Amino acid sequence: MPRTKGVLLTAVAVCCAAVLTGCSDENTPSSVSSAASKAASIAASAAESLGAEATAAASSLASEAASAFASATAEANKQLDEIKNGVDVKSDAKLGTPGTDQGRATVDVTVTNTADSTKSFAVQVDFTDSSGNRLDTVVVTVSDVAAGRTGTATARSNRDLSGTVKAQVARAVRY
Repeated sequence: MPRTKGVLLTAVAVCCAAVLTGCSDENTPSSVSSAASKAASIAASAAESLGAEATAAASSLASEAASAFASATAEANKQLDEIKNGVDVKSDAKLGTPGTDQGRATVDVTVTNTADSTKSFAVQVDFTDSSGNRLDTVVVTVSDVAAGRTGTATARSNRDLSGTVKAQVARAVRY
């Protein structure tokens, strides 16, 4: 798209220059005004085309992101739903401050085992933007946490995320 935008803007500039300089020797105020009006019309038309192209590209990207998120969420739910004899322990899972690692969002996950025996945990982490819109979701496993102890793992987004990224525990299952 950047190349297309550059080519289109160059074409607009060339057209505007041609319209403003014209092919005639007539340089009366009305002919200059008419040429300026034509140039403005051409520029507005080009801007509309760019706007439509940019809107279509943004819509396409949003659709791809929504599809990727829906797929990741479905996979996360599937993984958590397959756990036999799991106990919902969302309040026993805490997250650190999100960061990045080679473009991917990351966050430390700490779980506390309040059971009386060694347990494992599956924690679903939703990565969101600053407005709370979900960008990605992952499931991280913290295995073999001794009774009364804590265990840690790092959740990592499935793809690069940009902007301010926050994280929240969506679900946590102890098994």
